[in-house]
Amino acid sequence: MTATRVSKVRNIVSNILIFLPSIALVGSSFAKFAHVPGIVAQMTALGFDGPKLMILAVLELASAALFLVPKTRPFGLLPVSAYLGGAIAAQLGHGQPPAPPAVLLALIWVGTWLKEEYKTM
Repeated sequence: MTATRVSKVRNIVSNILIFLPSIALVGSSFAKFAHVPGIVAQMTALGFDGPKLMILAVLELASAALFLVPKTRPFGLLPVSAYLGGAIAAQLGHGQPPAPPAVLLALIWVGTWLKEEYKTM
């Protein structure tokens, strides 16, 4: 494979690893805004109900939006990481598996790393 081919594949993979978890965050925030019963029940079990649920939805949407825009991605990585780190801690604190937010966070970090490495090639 030539360097150009590797660069194109790396760019495509990084875009996928950035886009899919970000869309998952946006969808999750919309589900919180819409008060989807299953989501509300799960979040209530974690101690996030009423106004706390709306605050989480706003934080999740804002961080995902910052991360999705290429110019604000380096800044957006910080709130996305903090949000998902908090989600991991909340899951662990309530005896639930931390895998879903941990996998999203790992995908986001790998995608960002691949994108930054791609820019420097």
